[in-house]
Order: sequence, then C-alpha cells, then structure tokens
Amino acid sequence: MTGPGEMSGVLGVDSGGSGLRAVLALKVGQEGRGTAPLESGEPVRTGARGIDAGHLVEQLVPMARQLMADAGIATLRAVTVGAAGYTSLGDSLRADLPSALARELGVRNLALAADGVTAYVGALGQRPGAVVAAGTGLIAIGTDLTSWRKADGWGHLLGDNGSGAWIGRAGLDAALRAHDGRSGGSAPLLARGEAMFGPAGTWPGQLYPRTDRPAMLASFAPEVAACADGDPVAADILAEAARHIADAARAVCPAGGEVSGEVQVALTGGLFKMGAPLLVPLRAALTDRLPYARQVAAGGDPLAGAVRIAVDLAEDRLTLPREEDMLYVIGEPPAPEAHAPKSPAP
Repeated sequence: MTGPGEMSGVLGVDSGGSGLRAVLALKVGQEGRGTAPLESGEPVRTGARGIDAGHLVEQLVPMARQLMADAGIATLRAVTVGAAGYTSLGDSLRADLPSALARELGVRNLALAADGVTAYVGALGQRPGAVVAAGTGLIAIGTDLTSWRKADGWGHLLGDNGSGAWIGRAGLDAALRAHDGRSGGSAPLLARGEAMFGPAGTWPGQLYPRTDRPAMLASFAPEVAACADGDPVAADILAEAARHIADAARAVCPAGGEVSGEVQVALTGGLFKMGAPLLVPLRAALTDRLPYARQVAAGGDPLAGAVRIAVDLAEDRLTLPREEDMLYVIGEPPAPEAHAPKSPAP
C-alpha cells in the first residue's frame, strides 16, 4: 500500500518471438511516467507443458528488480504478462507464475494475457472493436466487451495468412516459379531472392533445417513490397495479403456494428510499416468487407497494452472479458482508502 504522495508502480511485460520486454509505469500522486523498457533478447522456451514459466521467471525477475531499484520503489501494485502462444500454451503460466511472482516480487495483482489481447488494448483500450496484430505472424482479436473473438494466429504452416511470413513465402514461391519457367513467376523477385539468399537451388537447404523459418520467410516480405510498384506478381501478392487481413478483421468484429456504427478497427505490428504497397489495398479491402467500421490509428503497441491492463487492474477498473485462455486475472481488492466506496448491490 502507498500513502499520499508516495510513488507506486505497475509492470508491463511482452513475451514474444524476439524475447522478453518489460517496462515499469510509475505514479506519484496524479503524475504518471514510465521507464525505458528492458529487453532480454532471448525468447521464452516452450516445452511439454507449454510456455516455460520457470524460464520466464528467470528472465523477468532480474529485469523487474532492476527497474524497481532504478525507480526507487519497493512494491508493484500490479503486473501484466502478455505472451505469444498463451491461448494454446498457457497452462504452465497459469499454474506456476502467480506463486513465483508473489514469492520473488511480492506481486498480488497479476494478469496473464494472450499477446493478441495486449495488442488489442494497446491499440484500442477498453472499447469494442477489432484489432489485427501482424508481423512475422498474424492474429485478429475482437470484443464486444462481453467475450473475446479470435481469428487466425495458427502459425506459418497452418495459417497466419497475410502475415510477413506468408508474404515472404508467396514471394519466394513466385521467384522459384520464374526460376523453373512456370506460370505465375516473377523475375524481379527471383533477382532479389538470389541477392539475399544466393542461388535459388540452395534455398530449401537454407530454409528447411532452421528453427526460425517464419522469421527467415518474413525477411523477404519487404522485398515483395519493394517490387510491387513495377511487378504485377508482387502487387497481386500484397493485394491477396490485404484480403486475408481484412477477412480476419471481419471474422472478429463485434456483431451489431452495422447498426451501432461504433465499431473501430485498428492495425498494429511491424508488418504495417511496409507502407503504401500493403496499406493502400488493405484500406480498400477493409472498406469493402467492413463498410460500417471506422478505421483508426492504433494508440500503442502490445507492451503499452500490457501496462494499461496493469494500471486498470491496480485501479480496479478493468472491465475486459475474463477468459482463462485470453485474459486470466488474479487480484486482491484495492485498498479501501484509495477508492470511493461503491454503492451496495440492490
């Protein structure tokens, strides 16, 4: 508990394919500020029980202690951990992380979330709508504030349609078609592929043994965008990616948006830094498939979303749907003096 004028903090954590990021948001009275994020650079392992809670704790606890020491605070009011793969691989986190963080950091208010949920909150906050988060992979998340809806996020072998890995694979396919003399080939993409990876015949040997295949595929997506202006094959790949992204957004958009006209759609993630070659056909596809939705700029990234969930949890104003495999919350009631008394239930 903190007294008047004392500094308190919440911790936001983003665990993804490139490692762990953590940031501390501070509050002194009514003035808020945040620290610079710390990054581990090492992805959290997965095992037979899913995401390895022990490995996450090994990385997170020293980072959290450093952030707290640098900020001069001794306690955390709330922590949110957003994790890639949480929806299907979160059993170990739910079983082990609450007690581990309580023991190591004294955490009593904890939210565990799918990275799609933190991406959603970072982009739209606690409002109904749909968010597509896309980088190497792709997932769409929507809510009407009573339940969550999810589309895609199935990984590069089974889905992630329209993602960086999908675009890169389609571009390399078109390059190999040109190499073979098959229809649908692209000589410009073949030239760029060989400039990046060497002779086309060596690509399978480079790609198939690697554990980071999605990232390697996605590394070619910017080359597809660079060719799109003068190469109809590359332009068609990006137009198809745009249709996949818009379809995912439509699949998760809250029902009734056609009537209310209040549904917002936002895009977040590194894929959309590709710029006009993707965004122009994507805006057209979203208008075609979701004419009643308002396209808005994302307010922040998944790490900002994790912080926002932690702040709302600490302040007892988290109204997002609680679903074990999407947003799992363990918390204590806030201190009575820190909140206005609530009216008794009728």
